[in-house]
Amino acid sequence: MQKITAVIRIEKFDDVRAALEKRGYPGLSLIRIEGHGKQRGLRQQFRGREYTIEMLPKYELSIVVKDSDVEAIVNTIMEAARTGAAGDGKIFVSPVSAVYRIRTGESGEHAL
Repeated sequence: MQKITAVIRIEKFDDVRAALEKRGYPGLSLIRIEGHGKQRGLRQQFRGREYTIEMLPKYELSIVVKDSDVEAIVNTIMEAARTGAAGDGKIFVSPVSAVYRIRTGESGEHAL
């Protein structure tokens, strides 16, 4: 099993969620975060003054999937979240050694 963590634009969340549901993965966890990547924030001009927003709002979503589904889920997220502009986000994949369903006591892929 693998944990996929994606940092995406807030405005792309509905597209990503719909794409994951269509793929058969409706369950995920969501956290609102702030941060920046290489673009170092956003510069804007307001009333003749320039200011910088250093920490941009993003969503971090997490989903645990079977090893065989990792590539398909990563591609689904990338296609749904991509705008082509800086700040589209990142996807991280890490191994999950165990998972347990609290309600039934099931473990492993049966608990997904």
